[in-house]
Amino acid sequence: MTSIAWIGLGNMGSRMSSHLVAAGHEVRGFDVVDALRERAAEHGIAPVGSIAEAVEGADVVILSLPKGDHVRQVLESDDGVFAHAKPGTLILDTSTVDIETSQWCHGQAGSRGLRFVDAPVSGGTQGAQAGTLTFMLGGVEDDVADAKEIVAPMAGNVFAVGEATHGIAAKLVNNMMLGISVLAMSEGSQLAHQLGLDPKAFFDVARVSSGDSWALRTWYPVPGVVQGAAANDNFDASFSAMLCHKDIALAVAGAEATGVKVPAATLIRDQLQRLLDDDLGGKDCTLVVREASPDGTVAGWDGR
Repeated sequence: MTSIAWIGLGNMGSRMSSHLVAAGHEVRGFDVVDALRERAAEHGIAPVGSIAEAVEGADVVILSLPKGDHVRQVLESDDGVFAHAKPGTLILDTSTVDIETSQWCHGQAGSRGLRFVDAPVSGGTQGAQAGTLTFMLGGVEDDVADAKEIVAPMAGNVFAVGEATHGIAAKLVNNMMLGISVLAMSEGSQLAHQLGLDPKAFFDVARVSSGDSWALRTWYPVPGVVQGAAANDNFDASFSAMLCHKDIALAVAGAEATGVKVPAATLIRDQLQRLLDDDLGGKDCTLVVREASPDGTVAGWDGR
C-alpha cells in the first residue's frame, strides 16, 4: 500500500483517485471546494482540510488541476507541496499545462530533493470513470518507472515518452489533433444533415470509413447516435469548451514558438473562443458544431 496525496478532486481527479483506493492505496484528497471533498469521501478518499495535511508523510503526490497557474500555486505556496513533502517524494502532475510551467516544476522539484514526472492524460471523464486513460509520462527514467506502477490502476495505456516535459508536449499535440477532429466531424455532421442524410446511417458509414476518428466514435455531435455523447444531454460538458480551448491555445503557442504552421488548429481555437465569448465555456467542446450550422441552431441544444 502506498500513501498518496491527491490535490484536485474535480471531474477528472475524483474519478481517477477512486481507482487508486480500489487498488488498495491510502489516498488523502484535497480540493478548495468543500462539496468535492465530500463527494470524494463517498469513494473511499480520505478528505483533508489543506494541501499540507494531504502531503505530510505521503510517498506520492498527484495533481489534477485546471491550469498551470494553479499547479505553481499548489506547489510553491506556504501551505503547498514543496513546503511539506518529505525528501524523495514522487510528484505526478496529470494537469494540462504549458511547457514552461512543466519545465519549472521539474527544476523546482529537483532543487528541493523531490522527484517530478509530467503525467498528463487522455480519455476524458469516460476514461477516468472506466480506468482506461492514456498516460504520457516525461521525466528521469527511474522516476517514470515508479510512476508507471502508480498510475496503472487508472490506465488503459501508459507511455514513457521521454525526458522532462515530453509527456505534456505529447498531450498538447494530441489534443490539438483532437480539436481538429472535432472540427471535421462538426462540419461533416452538419453537411450530412443539410443533404438529407439520416444521422445514424451517415455515422455508421463514417465510423468504418476514412472519415472515422476517436472524436466521431465517442462524441458525435447529434443526439441519439452515440451513447454518452454530450449532444444527448444538451451539450453538458464531458470536456468543456473552456478546457479544450486552453489546451489547443497552448498547442498553437508551441507551434508559433517553433515555426510550425497550424491553420486548422488556429481555426478550432478561434471557434472555441467564440463559445467562451458567448458565456458557453462550460458547455461541451463539441458545441462548436453550431459554427457549421447555417443558422447557428443544432439538434440537441436548447440555445442556452
